[in-house]
Formats: sequence, C-alpha cells, structure tokens
Amino acid sequence: MSGIAALAPFRTRSFRFQWPADLCTAWALEMETLILGWYVLVESGSVVLLTVFGALQFVGTLVSPVLGVLGDRLGLRNVLAGMRVCYAVFASLILFLALTRQISPTLVLMVAAMSGLVRPTDIGMRSALVGATVPPVHLVAAMGIARTTQDSARIGGALAGAGFMAAFGMAPAYMVITGIYVAGALLTLLVDGQAAARVPAAGQPAIARPSPWRDLKEGLVYVWRTPRLLAAMSLAALVNLTAFPLSGGLMPYIARDVFHLNQQGLGWMVASFASGAFIGSISLSLFGARVRPARTMLATSIAWYLCLIGFALSTSLPVAMALLVCAGMAQSLSMVTLAILLLRTSEERFRGRIMGVRMLAIYTLPLGLLIAGAMIPSIGFRSTAMIMVLTGLLLAVGIAVAWREHLIRLDAVGNAR
Repeated sequence: MSGIAALAPFRTRSFRFQWPADLCTAWALEMETLILGWYVLVESGSVVLLTVFGALQFVGTLVSPVLGVLGDRLGLRNVLAGMRVCYAVFASLILFLALTRQISPTLVLMVAAMSGLVRPTDIGMRSALVGATVPPVHLVAAMGIARTTQDSARIGGALAGAGFMAAFGMAPAYMVITGIYVAGALLTLLVDGQAAARVPAAGQPAIARPSPWRDLKEGLVYVWRTPRLLAAMSLAALVNLTAFPLSGGLMPYIARDVFHLNQQGLGWMVASFASGAFIGSISLSLFGARVRPARTMLATSIAWYLCLIGFALSTSLPVAMALLVCAGMAQSLSMVTLAILLLRTSEERFRGRIMGVRMLAIYTLPLGLLIAGAMIPSIGFRSTAMIMVLTGLLLAVGIAVAWREHLIRLDAVGNAR
C-alpha cells in the first residue's frame, strides 16, 4: 500500500511531465558540473580556482527571490522553462569552444558565472511548481519523488559524465549534455495547471498588481515574522556554508589530492553520496506521511554533520565512501523535510517568493567554498574540514535550542503530519 501511495503524485498530469523534465535537467547539470570542475582543477592545478568555479555557479542566489517573484506573476512553469533554455544556450557555448579548441579555464569560469545567474533558482522553483500543481494530500510523496531526480543525477550523471569525458572527450560529452537540456526545457513547457500565469477573464478589467520589489519585500517580511520559517532558512544557510562544500565543490580536490583517484574515482565518490541521498528520498516518499518535518529536519542535519566528521578523519577509501552514503541519506532527509515545512506551512500566495528566499540561503555555499579554498593550502584539508563541520554542528544545535518551541514541540505547526 505504501508503494502505491508513493506513486500517487503521478495521477496529476503536470507532475507526470515535470518529473522527467526535472530528471533531464538534473542529469545534465550534474554531468556538466563534474566535467568542468575536473577540467578546471587539472588544467590549472589550483584548488583556489576550483573553489572559484564552484562559487561562480551560485552567484545568482542574490537574484533568486526576484525570479521567485516573477514565478508568482508570470507563472512558475514559464519562468522555469525559460531558465532551462538558458542552460542549453550556455552548454552550446561550451560545446562551441570545445569544438574550436578555444576552451580554457578562464573561459569556463566566465560561462560558469553566466550560468550561475539562473542555476541556483532551479531547485526552489521546481519545488514551488510541485507545491502549486500537486494536491496537498500527495505533497510529501511528491517532494520525495521529485528529489529522486536530483539524487539519481548525482549517481548516474556523475558516472556518465566521468565516463563520457574519459572515453570520448569534452566535445562529444557536451553534445549529449546540450541535447538533454533541450529535452528538459521542452518537457517543462508541457506542465500545466497552476503553473501557468493567471490572466484576467474576458471582459474583466485587469487588476493593478504591486511592483515585483514590493512582492519581494513582502516575502522577506513574511519569513522574518514567521519563526518556523526563519529557523528553517537559518539552518539552510548554515548547512550550505559548512556542510555542502565538502560533498560538492571540493569533491574533485578530495578525490585527486586526498585519496589520489582519477576522474572515474571522482565519479564513484560523488555517486556514493548521491546513493545515500537517493535512498533517503525514496524512504521519505514511502514513509513521509509519518514524519514530523521540523524534528526530522533537525535530527538528520545533526546526523549529517556527524557523518562528515568521520569522512574528514577517514584515511580509508571504503570507509570514506560508506560515510558518504550515510551523509547523503541524512542530507536528503534534512533538506526535503525542510522544503516540506516551507511549502506546507506557508500561505499559497507566497510559495514562489518563499522558495526564492530559500534560494538566498544558498549564497552561503560559495562563501563556504571560497573560505575552504583559502584555508586548505595553509592548514590542509582535514583541519579545514573539521573546523567547518564542528562549527556547523554547534550552530545547528543552537538553532534547535533557540527555536525549540517551533521546531521540537510535538504540537508545533512545523511538526504537523
């Protein structure tokens, strides 16, 4: 019965198109990130440039709330499809540079900066689109299933990206990536329902709407005045600063310089973390109706930090990969329940803006990457990792204590089943 319930979101037509659209986009993004990250590290030999590359992919977090406002005004589906067309254009540019043999780390960084203007908003926008089109009774299952697109991409996309690059080179790999982006954009356009922008009915006068900046301000104020949302946003900012760099942007450096692996070894390490995340997402889609979002978010965030402590101290590759699986599972459970808390307990008219503000929390990820990139050459990887993870763990406990009335109490809104 639980398996049937987990598939219930596919009864919604929009979700049947959105899921494969998100899957295509996530796979292409993951392949692209791994290929370009490894290219920058190998060609430049600099962990600093690697962290700059990782940071540039998130420069658009500052405009994410604006894109969230546009999603509320123009239609979440329309804005998301436009973003995915942009990904295809940027991938085509890399393909052109590879075919003409003009590619260089500097040009890769420039394209990463352009892509980074829209890329950070994709996850929040797709979550808001799920919330707008899937009935509330199926929302937990839908969020878990939707998350599998990202998790499976980090497994298959990482392995496929490493394999394509090693076997055929960058140009053929980017032909595949560009084609997948185009497929994702076309499938996104087939989504309907509330994803489309609302227009006045025939004969009705158009109603003047507030400016986008006023909409954005209202979204920020709404989060600030709602303790459970502010706590969730604070935790999201914290894990992006102190946890995500170790399992994301720094992974090419960890694979090559800490564990002395090649590009395929990098793919296996990334896939280990993603496998755990995939297990977490599937578990949530099956049993998510029983969880209490706020409590689960906190407990699994703390478990994530504990796994990263073990990973940072490990000198054995099998042990490190096993800890990455556990860390990935905890990460998935914590971030999906965080998104559920935001969507389930927010007013419907604020959903796009709330997820746009949620994307602002990702702005701490490039900061974390740049901090790590500056510290590693001076004090080494393990010391840097321990400082970041222990700091994050202590502050996560502080968030739990500071907002315990809204996050820990069984009768809190954020823990409603």
